[in-house]
Amino acid sequence: MRSETLSALPSGVRLAVSPLSWANDVLEDLGADIPVETCLDEAARAGYDGVELGRKLPRTKELLVPLLDSRKLSLASGWHSGQLAEGSVKDEMAAVAAHADLLRAMGSTVMVYGETAMMTPGAPLDAPMSQRRQLPGVDVAAYAARLTDFGARLAGEYGLTLAYHHHLMMVTETFDEISMIFDAAGPSVGLLLDTGHAAAAGFAYPQLIECFGDRIVHIHMKDVRAPALTVVRIRDLSFNEGVRSGMFTVPGDGALDFAPLARFVRETGYRGWLVVEAEQDPAVVPPLPAVTAAFHHILAHFSA
Repeated sequence: MRSETLSALPSGVRLAVSPLSWANDVLEDLGADIPVETCLDEAARAGYDGVELGRKLPRTKELLVPLLDSRKLSLASGWHSGQLAEGSVKDEMAAVAAHADLLRAMGSTVMVYGETAMMTPGAPLDAPMSQRRQLPGVDVAAYAARLTDFGARLAGEYGLTLAYHHHLMMVTETFDEISMIFDAAGPSVGLLLDTGHAAAAGFAYPQLIECFGDRIVHIHMKDVRAPALTVVRIRDLSFNEGVRSGMFTVPGDGALDFAPLARFVRETGYRGWLVVEAEQDPAVVPPLPAVTAAFHHILAHFSA
């Protein structure tokens, strides 16, 4: 049944779900009582072909393979907190080694990179959004060169493509900041398109498709609840307060149109993962019905 439903996707395109719908990676009280087995059982039951790494998933091949194989799930990718805005490529390669080795061992071909250097000191995701440290404080050319070198080494040593994640509260949040990086970085730096982070940063995600479609190597599909996002921006709340207030949701439950994304995938030959993602409280939004509805919402765009 799963393969028949997923057959609506173009060849080489696969659909995964993030464990964030069951357990938040930062706000550990959200989903604290949900076992990892429940997350994986429900991901498979909803029809998904894979998952990304979440904080409750084991970090060894010996433990992770049986959890996924028994449910016919693959590992799409996993997040790495990078420090190249301030650090060296040599140090980053050392820091990423265990994570990259696990991704390679699990058959993943991309690694999600989030730039966590230069974030607001202390608890950065608890700071008001206006206090974000911005990219103009970085030597962009030098930073892009380090990213390019790191991406080339990651591919050479582990066979992984670097998927750079633009992200709220990090140095690459706005469209202009993303453009600065990708205008300067070499082809070893791929782009992770995140629909929800684009909208929450104040621009339409199709702008990234238009300008950097050939650099997109991984896709996160989250929706935004416009009223909640408006309150977050007007009151200058923190990222974590925004998550708790429900500014993010699954595709089909918010304000975004996913038709341009489906058109991009169909018409450009994109090959890789589409990952349904929603950072929200599972006690407020039960995960299984939410991710099941998102599964059908996304596939409906490809069946049309």
